[in-house]
Amino acid sequence: MRSQLSRNLLSPLKHQTIPLRPAPTFGFSRFLSSTRKPPHSKTSTKALLAAPTIPFFGAFFSSNHSPVKPADAMSPPDKRSEDEWRAVLNPEQFRILREKGTERAGTGEYDSHYPSKGVYNCAGCDAPLYTADHKFKSGCGWPAYFDSIPGAVTRHVDNTFGMKRTEIVCSNCGGHLGHVFEGEGYPTPTDERHCVNSVSLRFTEDASAAKNPQAKA
Repeated sequence: MRSQLSRNLLSPLKHQTIPLRPAPTFGFSRFLSSTRKPPHSKTSTKALLAAPTIPFFGAFFSSNHSPVKPADAMSPPDKRSEDEWRAVLNPEQFRILREKGTERAGTGEYDSHYPSKGVYNCAGCDAPLYTADHKFKSGCGWPAYFDSIPGAVTRHVDNTFGMKRTEIVCSNCGGHLGHVFEGEGYPTPTDERHCVNSVSLRFTEDASAAKNPQAKA
């Protein structure tokens, strides 16, 4: 009786297929499946190529940091060519006046030069630039002047990277003199310091030359 009942219960299951559930993955196989990277996206590559360049980095690594100068500042009255300047200047004068070089601090002829009268002319074209009254002791290692003869010196301001730097040149020939600094606290009428290379200057005791800045163009 009992065996007959068991056969009746099991008979419907003889021809049924019981689906098997996949075994869960553990350990290293699961780690591999979770770290698979999606296929390379062509869309992301195109987006990177189309992205605009950042101007800051281009400007930072550029070798051309010269400020844009007005036309009149770029064309001084004395228009001698570089070859003509080489013929009248010695190599050190040419390096500083025409190539914007700088002499070593404390080595210039006029660093400790304090006459009671006279004029400092441009060593290139002999145009008057500063008077003896403009000179003061700054301790910077170069001749220092708190002002110049009116119209004798031209300023070229460079604001690259947000840092103000002001070059000064002879208005008559464009020869490089040095740089001007402001607000340093010197007890002078202008609170400016024209830091000038001695090589760019030539001193004369004739104070009357200061009355005509363009006398020897």
